[in-house]
Amino acid sequence: MKRVSSVFGVLAISMIPATASAQWISLALRGSGGIPTGTFAEDQSSSSSGVVSGAKNGFGYGLEAGAGIGPIGAYAGFDHIKFDCQVITCYDAGNYTLQGASIGLKLSSHGFSILRPFIKGGVTFNNLRGSYGSSSNGLSSDRAPGYELGAGVDVSLLGLIGLAPQVRYVGQNLKVKVPGVSSPNPDGQGVNYFTFDVGLTFHTPYTLFGARRAR
Repeated sequence: MKRVSSVFGVLAISMIPATASAQWISLALRGSGGIPTGTFAEDQSSSSSGVVSGAKNGFGYGLEAGAGIGPIGAYAGFDHIKFDCQVITCYDAGNYTLQGASIGLKLSSHGFSILRPFIKGGVTFNNLRGSYGSSSNGLSSDRAPGYELGAGVDVSLLGLIGLAPQVRYVGQNLKVKVPGVSSPNPDGQGVNYFTFDVGLTFHTPYTLFGARRAR
């Protein structure tokens, strides 16, 4: 974890130009592919204590709005991802649906006119629901805080419109409630995953509200 933090620190410093005063606003609609990891992805046979397990790759969608000055900005997002589940834990046609919001900071490089790489990190507030085929009873969780770390690039296509592919890691510990079972794991369980997102972005020019940078 220290090595990851060091890498993010170096990238953050390298992205801050000496003259960055322009303000910006952005909005992104994204599609997401989720890859579960850890106990969340383990089969029941290999998971000794995981109530939530057997998750397979899933897909979802999201929304993100951001604003900032120069390379430093803040963002707020929303995610909805459905993971398949094909082990005995989920019976037939089971799935896990994870939904919630996130807020955080985003650092981006404005040194390129077409490609603008960025890194981001923030706090997530997700909850989880499990569906077991035709059964109306499924597990649920609290909405506990977690975290996300991400990196990507904003590719400008038509000035105000662009594409923003990114990869994120979401880490969280959720307390799960299962009908008929009292406190299956009172300390919670890790429901962690990677996402690979492609977003369609709409943003103001970086010089719309501020002075233009000297050439």
